Amino acid sequence: MKYLEVAKWEFLEKVKSKAFIISLVLMPFIMVLFGVLPGVLASKQDDKPSLVGMIDETNELVAPLSKRLDEKYRIGRERPNYIIRNLTSRDQPFESLKKGANTLVAEGEIEGYFHIPKTVFDSGKVDYRAKNVGNVRLQERFSRTIEEIIVGKRFAARGLDTAMIKKLMADIDIRSIKVNDRGEEKESGFLETFFSAYIVIMMLMFLIMTSGQMLIRSVIEEKSNRVIEVLLSSCSAKDLMTGKILGLSGLGILQMLIWGVIGLAVSMKTSASLFTPEYLLISLVYFILGYLLYSAIFVALGSPVTTEQEAQQITTYVSLMLVLPIVLAMPAMMNPDAWWIRVMSFIPLFTPSFMVLRIPIQMPPTWELLSTMALLAVSAFGMMWAAGKIFRIAILVYGKRPTFAKLFQWVREE
Repeated sequence: MKYLEVAKWEFLEKVKSKAFIISLVLMPFIMVLFGVLPGVLASKQDDKPSLVGMIDETNELVAPLSKRLDEKYRIGRERPNYIIRNLTSRDQPFESLKKGANTLVAEGEIEGYFHIPKTVFDSGKVDYRAKNVGNVRLQERFSRTIEEIIVGKRFAARGLDTAMIKKLMADIDIRSIKVNDRGEEKESGFLETFFSAYIVIMMLMFLIMTSGQMLIRSVIEEKSNRVIEVLLSSCSAKDLMTGKILGLSGLGILQMLIWGVIGLAVSMKTSASLFTPEYLLISLVYFILGYLLYSAIFVALGSPVTTEQEAQQITTYVSLMLVLPIVLAMPAMMNPDAWWIRVMSFIPLFTPSFMVLRIPIQMPPTWELLSTMALLAVSAFGMMWAAGKIFRIAILVYGKRPTFAKLFQWVREE
C-alpha cells in the first residue's frame, strides 16, 4: 500500500502550502468576479445624460420620442437619461445633414444619431450611426420607443383608440417556476439557474488547471533534483503515480467540499437556492471521475517533460478542453436536451463539464446519468492504466521529449 503513503505525503505537503490556502480563498472570489461583475456592470445605470441626435424626415417623431424617453428613462428624479438634439432641416438634403451629424459624432458633441426616413411607417427601418455602435442598451431603448410611437400612429391612422390599445397591450411580468421530476414547483429565475451551473463548471475548470500544473511541476522538480530515483528505490512507479494522483485528487475534493458548503450556506442565508445537496452530490461524482481522467492525462503527457516551459504548454493544451463547455454555456442552457449537447456529454473529455452544466438547468434522465458516469469511470481508469505505462518509462527519461508515436509504443509494451 505504498501508494497510500505517497498520496498522504502529497496531500499534506500541498494542503499546508501557502498556494493552496490562497487559492482556497481567491478562487471563489475570482469565480464570483468573472460570473457576477460583467452582469452588474452591464446593468449599471448611466451616471450622466446621453446627447443623441435625430434626423427625422417625417417631422413627426422627435417631439413624442423625446417626451416618452423622458418619462421612461431618468437618472434619479432630476435628470433625463437621454437628451434629443434635433438635427432635422427641411432646407437641406439628407446627405448634407448626415455630413454635419458625422462631424458632431467625430468631435464627441453627440453620442450618435438616428436617421428616420420618410418610409419608416411602411418599412420600419431606422439607421443609427455612432463611434460606439456596441451600446446595445441605448439602441434597444430607442428602437422599442420608436416602435411604440409608430405603432400608435398606425392605429390612429386607421381610426383606432391608441390609448385603449396601449392599455390592452400592457407589459406582462412572467415568473419562472421550475417543475422537477416529482412534479414539485420552485420559483427559479434565469440568473439563478445560469449561475448555479456556471459556477460549478468554473470550479471544475480552475481546480483541474491548478492541480494539473501542481502535478506536472512536482514531477519536473523531482526529476531535475534526481529525487525521483530515490523515490523509485522505495516504491514502484505505479505506486508513485497512483499516490500523486490520489493525493492531489483528495486536495481538489477538499476544495470542492469547502466551496460547496460555502455555496450552500450562502444559498440558505440569502434564500437564493443556487445550490441544492442533490445537485452538489451528483456534480461531485462527475467531478471526481473527471478529475481522475484529467489527472491521468496530465501524468501521461507531463511525465516526459523536463522544463517549466514544456509543462506550461501541456497544461494549456489540455485545459482548452475545459473552456469549450464554458463558451457553449448559454446555448446549453437554452436547450439542454439538444442532440449535439447530449452527444458532447458522451465524449469523456467533455462529459464532466457538460453534465455538471446540464444538471442544475434540467436534470438529465437516469439512464443518461448512469451511462455517462460508467463511461467516464471506464475512461478514467483506462487512462490511468495507460498513464502508468508511460510514467514507468518516462519518469527516468531526460533530454528530448518523446513523440506521440513513442508514447503509444510505451503503452503497448508489456
